[in-house]
Amino acid sequence: MIAHYFKTLKDSELKVLDAPRTGVWTHVVDPNEAELEMIIEEYGLDRLIIEDALDFFEVPRMEKSGSATYFFTRYPFDDKKEDIDTAPLLIVVGESFVLTLAQKEVPQFNFFINGKIEIQTTQKARFFIQIMDILTKSFEHELTILRKAVHRNRIQIRKIGNREIERLVNYEHTLNDIVASLVPTNLWLQQLTKGNYMQLYQEDMELMEDLMIDNNQLVDSARSVLKTIQNVRNATESILANRLNATMKRLTTFTIILTIPTIIASLYGMNVAVPLGNNPLAFWIILIFIIIVVVLTVVTFKKTDLL
Repeated sequence: MIAHYFKTLKDSELKVLDAPRTGVWTHVVDPNEAELEMIIEEYGLDRLIIEDALDFFEVPRMEKSGSATYFFTRYPFDDKKEDIDTAPLLIVVGESFVLTLAQKEVPQFNFFINGKIEIQTTQKARFFIQIMDILTKSFEHELTILRKAVHRNRIQIRKIGNREIERLVNYEHTLNDIVASLVPTNLWLQQLTKGNYMQLYQEDMELMEDLMIDNNQLVDSARSVLKTIQNVRNATESILANRLNATMKRLTTFTIILTIPTIIASLYGMNVAVPLGNNPLAFWIILIFIIIVVVLTVVTFKKTDLL
């Protein structure tokens, strides 16, 4: 799917065009071979770099080829079919256009298309910063949800079971994906501020610096939540290990206690002469002896904290 959008400072709403023009924003989603050929020829794009954008696990980076600069980044993506929580997005900034290419729909772009966030496609640098800003806010929203979920599990640490541990592992996986997306993105954002890849005005530089600060804060926050998850997991492992040790100790103690009457009963069950063998009160005497020995053993274990 290919869509062309256009809006200047004088326009009141975003226009949908049938064909590209100067200052256009072209958004491409899951293109087929014919659509790829069309945008490559129309905008003079680098075929090898465009093909890299079709790799779902492509890492964030920046490249320049000809008059266009290619920005690979990732955005929050929820799909149970994929074992990953972010999806790739390619942003191409040329001399007279901005092109975005994604394999899946980018829900964040609905804010632009529906007019909830004002954009001017003719202002390439400002529009590029707005795209990166909306992606950063999406990561921030995801991180807020994860932080609250982890905090709830941390409060109920003594009630954590297998289901909660599995949930924490999934949280950790998501956070690692967020960090892996933001860190390299922030690196090429720093390179971008040098002015070698895109013309930035003073106001654009200030917005870019704010964007990098937000990204750095998100990375620090994500790592902090990761540390919390690791602490919760370590504490849970310690609690489960202590519970297991206590259970094994009790079972061992009960085994020893039950072994005493078992040994005595086994001795008197042999077909040989035994003490009290002819005494009519032998059963009661042996029973009382067993009870006394068991009680003494229990008292001893209680005093030594083995029971």
